[in-house]
Amino acid sequence: MIIFINGPINSGKSTVAKLLSEKLKRSALVEIDNLHSFIAWMEIDEAVPINLENAVAVIKNFAKRGLDVIVPYPLSLKNYDYIMENIKGLDERIYVFTLNPKKGKALSDTKERKLNDWEKNRIEYHYKIGINAPSFGKIIDNTDQTPEETVSAILQEVG
Repeated sequence: MIIFINGPINSGKSTVAKLLSEKLKRSALVEIDNLHSFIAWMEIDEAVPINLENAVAVIKNFAKRGLDVIVPYPLSLKNYDYIMENIKGLDERIYVFTLNPKKGKALSDTKERKLNDWEKNRIEYHYKIGINAPSFGKIIDNTDQTPEETVSAILQEVG
């Protein structure tokens, strides 16, 4: 199975994906943002298409080997459509969950993460373009949930 964890920056995607990967016996955690580190000098808007192309290849590689693939990443409709078009044909169940905490929570610093101005602006942008409430997948309001509770809700959905 392939599980996408969508949502704005600081919505809990990476934390939930990591916990989820620990619960699934044979899983691969594909952090698309890590793919950007290969071309860190490149501006984000130019790098995203390359990162997505590489992510598709990695997702296919792991899925073909029978691993459950977990992909935390903020997906616009355009990027969602691109990924779905390019992974079709895989014999895998595909799930998309969007973490949608209230914007104030996403804009708040945590013990683990102090947001910089770029991140705060990007969060505002993600809420403005609707990454928090897309027309695809299942939306989870995780404002008042622990990451563990969010993982439990996802596991209940995927069976």
